[in-house]
Parts: sequence; C-alpha cells; structure tokens
Amino acid sequence: MNFSELFKLSGLLGRFSPDGKCLASCVQYRLVVRDVKTLQILQLYTCLDQIQYIEWSSDSLFILCAMYKRGIVQVWSLEQPDWHCKIDEGSAGLVASCWSPDGRHILNTTEFHLRITVWSLCTKSVSYIKYPKACQQGIAFTKDGRYMAVAERRDCKDFISIFVCSDWQLLRHFDTETQDLFGIEWAPNGCVLAAWDTCLEYKILLYSLDGRLLSTYRAYEWSLGIKSIAWSPSSQFLAIGSYDEKVRILNHVTWKKITEFEHPATIASTKTIVYKEVEKSPSVETERLSFPPTRALASSLFSTQSKYDISQVPVPLQYIKPVADRANPKMGIGMLAFSPDNCFLATKNDNIPNAVWIWDIQKLKLFVVLEQLCAIQSFQWDPRQPRLAVCTGNSKVYLWSPAGCVSVQVPTEGDFQIVSLSWHSSGDSMALLSKDNFCVCYLEREEVK
Repeated sequence: MNFSELFKLSGLLGRFSPDGKCLASCVQYRLVVRDVKTLQILQLYTCLDQIQYIEWSSDSLFILCAMYKRGIVQVWSLEQPDWHCKIDEGSAGLVASCWSPDGRHILNTTEFHLRITVWSLCTKSVSYIKYPKACQQGIAFTKDGRYMAVAERRDCKDFISIFVCSDWQLLRHFDTETQDLFGIEWAPNGCVLAAWDTCLEYKILLYSLDGRLLSTYRAYEWSLGIKSIAWSPSSQFLAIGSYDEKVRILNHVTWKKITEFEHPATIASTKTIVYKEVEKSPSVETERLSFPPTRALASSLFSTQSKYDISQVPVPLQYIKPVADRANPKMGIGMLAFSPDNCFLATKNDNIPNAVWIWDIQKLKLFVVLEQLCAIQSFQWDPRQPRLAVCTGNSKVYLWSPAGCVSVQVPTEGDFQIVSLSWHSSGDSMALLSKDNFCVCYLEREEVK
C-alpha cells in the first residue's frame, strides 16, 4: 500500500471524477483539479467566495461549485478552462444545488424551499418546480438518469412528483400517506420508489413508477422510527435501520420482512468472528536511532500502532446509553451499506459507536464484528469487490475483506485525523480526508485481487 503526500483541503470537499481520471479538491475559494495517477495539478480555478459544495457532471467535463452564503453557483469546464458559467439566485437565496443526470442542467433549491430552479447550460433556459419539501432527501434520480422524483409539501400535505429528465415534463403527481415525509430513494433498477416518514412514526411506502402504492410497511408504533435505509445493488432487498437498534430486511416480491438483525451489547454466537483493535507499541531498531531523531522516525515513535486480535466469545461491546431528554439521540442504526456483490451488509449502531457489524446476506446471519478503539466516522465498500474501508478519526485506515482484517498507519508528519474516505471507481485507490488535508492511498495490484 502506498500513500501520497498530504494536500490542503477545506470542508471535506474532495471528489474523484466519474470517469476516474481526475480528483477535484477545494481550498477555501480555490478549486484544484489533479490527475489521479500523478496528482499533478491540471487546472486551478478561483471562485468568488468560499466553496461549500462541489459536484462533477456525469460525463466528467464540468464541475459545479456552490457558494450557499452568496446564493451563487459557478460552473467550470475541464475542456475549455476559459469558459465558465455563473448562476446567481439573487434574493431568493440558495440552500442546495446538484446536477441533472445528463450533466447539462443544474437544479438549485432556493431558501425556505420556495422552488427548485432548473437551469440549462445549453439553451440558457430556466424551468421552475414549485413547493419542494424541506427534508433530508427530497430529490432522487433513477440510476439510468431518465426520471426524477421530488418530494413536495402543499396545503399541509405531502406529495411526490415524478418528472421525465429529458424535457422536465411532469409524468405523475400523487399524495403520500405520510405525516411528514422525510426522504425518498429509487431502487437501483428504477422500478420502485421508497418514501419514508419522519422519525416520529415508523412508516415506509413503496411506489411504482406510475405512482401506484405497492406496499406500506410499519414495524411498530408509538416510538422513534426509521433512521436510515439502503437498497441492495440488485434491488432485491431493502434494509431499514431504526431507532430500536434493529435492521429489518424487506424482499422485493411481497415487500414483507424476511428477517431482522439485532445489535446486542454482547456478541455471544460462536459463528461470529470478532476482530478487536488493540494497540501495540512501535518497535524501533536501536541502530536506526540517531540524535536528534529524524522527523519521520520521531512521528513513527510517537504514533501508536494497532493490530487486530480475534476475540473469544462472549465479547462485551462498549455500549452508550443515550441522553433521553436531548434531540437527535445517539441511538439506533445510523449507517447502512450493501457490498457491490449483494453478499454483505455493513451497519453501525450509534449506541455502540466503536463497532462495525458485517452481515452475510446469503445466510442472513451476523458474520463479523469489528471493534475499534475509537468511534466509527465513516465506512465505504470498494466498488469492485467485497472489501470495506473504515476510518475512526485517527491517522489509520482499516480494511476488511472475507480473507481478514488489517490496520494501516498513514505515514504522515503531524496530525492527520481521517474522518471521511472515498473509493476510486476502479477500487485501486481511495482518497482519505481530514478537516484540513487529504491524501490518496494506492493499493498494490496483489492487494486489489
């Protein structure tokens, strides 16, 4: 495994291009585009203010930079560096911005969610979508880019509109049986739209493309409900994580629950492997010691190395009781992700912040638990194979695959606390992001296999 040097970063804004050739990163008001293989700077763009959000167009030819404070979006072209586009929403303000799947339209959501403005880069025409709902996930595109669903709120009721992305014509408009619609997400095959209610009510609704209600699922009542959802890449399963510390798996034939995964504070099953991260003191050959020590040696001396031990069951995990009288309690299933081959599901129970749970979807059983020394910040599956990368806010990256588990120290000088990571589409490398810096981790070809 090899690592690049550290580069400056702000706002965790580091993104690989969809074609995998470039890496964009932001430093305050500057946008830097690098070649993925050499990390040489290809383009340097200067925006009007500090960048708060960036997004590549689907064909990797344009980059959108949003400055929400100023109500401005700037678009830059990689092919023609002199060309640029500025969209100013003026007094309407700006709270969200994204590309349409064709990479030639930009959707801006104005302040107070008064409307969504659709700007065309080709014709400079403008369309408006009224009454978008202020919710966590209010716009969803099908994977093939043909349709867009928008959550709406009008006359104190929730609605969903489905648009055709090629000409922004309204295809379907229907009301949803929700108290307070919280989010919408298409199945990867684009046939089913999941819509779920606020956390105050456990309710998930499944709609067909033509707006028919296929099924409604409620696990329980009178308690905090859904916290996270994830579709399997094959669209066969829908995983629903909730505040009761369970994941329920629905099947795509009857939309009934086929199983539920509990996250207990003690792992008792002998069929579950528990990898426990333990600290090990660095070993230094005395011949290498010089005075004063070199900076690289000094940093390796004082950074704690770690490794994984396999724990004997039963294994008690560090459990945190949430504060009952605070909003957004740290409890329940906060993170869910299926592996690209549909074989595994990774979850995090916020009551047990230091553990990642990996479930075998073919056997519908708990397969592995990774117990870390620090709280899990982020995890993401390799897009090409069942391999999970995890970061915990320190200078290490952790990799799990069915073959085993490894902890890797990033060889940097100074403090590099990794809080987010992002795989390259090839699975050969990933970007490791901290609050102020990022580096690229390259995996050897043997490791990739």
